[in-house]
Amino acid sequence: MEKLKMHSPDLTQDNIARLRELFPGCVTEAKSEDGSVKLAVDFDQLRQELSGSVVEGPQERYHLNWPGKREALLTANAPIAKTLRPCRHESVDFDTTRNLFIEGDNLDALKLLQETYLGKVKIIYIDPPYNTGSDFIYSDNFVVDPETHKLRSGEKDEAAQRLIANTDANGRFHSDWLSMMMPRLKLARNLLRDDGVLFVSIHDVELASLKKLCEEIFGAENFVGQVTWKARVKPVNIGEAKYRPQKEVEYVLMYQKSYVPRTFFPLFTGGERSYPHEIDGRKYRLTTILKSNRGANFRSTMSFSLGDYSPPEGQRWQAGEDVIHQLNNDGYIEFRDGTPFRRYFEDEEGAEHDPFYCFMEVDWSSTSEAGKSQLNEILGNQHGFDTVKPVRLIKTLIQACTSRQDNHLVMDFFGGSGTTAHAVMQLNSEDGGNREFMVVQVSEPSITKSGIAKYETIAELCKERIRRSGAAVLASDTHDGWGRDIGFRVLKIASSNMADIYYAPDSLDKANVDLFVDNIKPDRTAEDLLFQVMLDWGVDLALPIAKQAIQGKEVFCVDGSALIACFDAHGGIDEGFVKELTKYQPLRVVFRDAGFKDSAVKINVEQIFKSLSPSTEVKCI
Repeated sequence: MEKLKMHSPDLTQDNIARLRELFPGCVTEAKSEDGSVKLAVDFDQLRQELSGSVVEGPQERYHLNWPGKREALLTANAPIAKTLRPCRHESVDFDTTRNLFIEGDNLDALKLLQETYLGKVKIIYIDPPYNTGSDFIYSDNFVVDPETHKLRSGEKDEAAQRLIANTDANGRFHSDWLSMMMPRLKLARNLLRDDGVLFVSIHDVELASLKKLCEEIFGAENFVGQVTWKARVKPVNIGEAKYRPQKEVEYVLMYQKSYVPRTFFPLFTGGERSYPHEIDGRKYRLTTILKSNRGANFRSTMSFSLGDYSPPEGQRWQAGEDVIHQLNNDGYIEFRDGTPFRRYFEDEEGAEHDPFYCFMEVDWSSTSEAGKSQLNEILGNQHGFDTVKPVRLIKTLIQACTSRQDNHLVMDFFGGSGTTAHAVMQLNSEDGGNREFMVVQVSEPSITKSGIAKYETIAELCKERIRRSGAAVLASDTHDGWGRDIGFRVLKIASSNMADIYYAPDSLDKANVDLFVDNIKPDRTAEDLLFQVMLDWGVDLALPIAKQAIQGKEVFCVDGSALIACFDAHGGIDEGFVKELTKYQPLRVVFRDAGFKDSAVKINVEQIFKSLSPSTEVKCI
């Protein structure tokens, strides 16, 4: 019987089959023999992508480079033997929620999620350290061979060992920051849907470097735009910055996973705005959106029945009829007197008439100060955050790229104070949406200027903010169609549930074989094992889980019969029990190796399922 591997996937072998799709950074500008510059495959970079060790020998070309880049690439590809352990008592509505909170190093989290959420995330928003000279960044262990990396068992889980200050006196100031960001962005790209979008908040210190890094990972052609927003009203204190321009703005870079037919809605800049139009007592500004070769469209404040309406004779819908109908169903097209308020069509020959127009609600009064004030209202002022992203900013970005009806997944792997989760719940409550969030935050110590922190770690603060903001959203006026999901499952990154011998059976000392009858660590629960199996098998971690007794044995049923697991370790699994499980016709079933009555039962399990439930995949741990 095949065993589950119980470690994160080794991406190096996958890279070979999907080079063009997964590694746009391997296509670069290079000088040919005749002196002309053209696109070419960066074979040095390709060799590194497909190598298990650091490869030397770069040649001169246009690209972003820094000391430690190859080690960072190696670390992105190397698998780890870790898991996610559920924590029910810190969760909210554990059994019914579709939201997840993952506590631990975000690099480990991104690796663990590669199979389960590959190509499933609609939006990733992150607010990483800005590298201003006073930030903490992750201290990743780059120079380690893949097998050693693979068998790392969480020896650096403590935040104090995972995070280091990166002062501008550090000779590797920019290099260390880029080495931290590169593997995380590469892994994040894998998780995005084909129509997925990445938003990254950044300050001007690393704006240029981040843009070059994202273009290498996503491809320059997938740069969508740069949003400049007014982050603060109060000017930066003079002091150390007295010889620099005072900063009032920050930026959000936007990249798409790949070019596919999609809808992008208007993004905005900060600064003073006039709002000359009023609809139902709400102020709007007329925004002009020109047609884009990437299928950019628009969002309006009203929608009416499209019905049998079609463009005038000799003209056609610019975005295509199917897209227009979908936009209308989602509430993005405005009609007046039975026709579109502005033309959304063009001549059959393709000549444009008017630009696209729409009404778009714009309110950028929300700043970092406003975000901090929001956090103060929820948690009090002993939280240690000087700047906090406002809910309105994140909510608008999410609203611009998601549909309320499609269970779009929104991820933030620099969770911070939990603004992204708050924004998702707030937006859902307003428009009746069913978007889901996944937030990752390491257990970084929470320190205020006074040294007195109400919460021991940022992760604890983030979870409490989500609990309280969810309750506040639930208590406010909400859309009748909202499912009212304000819960989240807490999953904590930990060393694998499997003993080291599981990964290296050849190293077993035959003289001590009796010590290794069970290959599972003694402090792990059946639910711990279940979540590692779900990770390994690529099963959605937010699916409902039911527990029942069958013939006196504890059995987990994930989403009905998507996965059935029995981790009985006392030799009670016999053929009668196995036949009983076949009645559920599960897609997958897993047993614990130590649970079989004897070797004959273990051998016969697959044949029993093949006969009585042929579509079931059977494995053991």
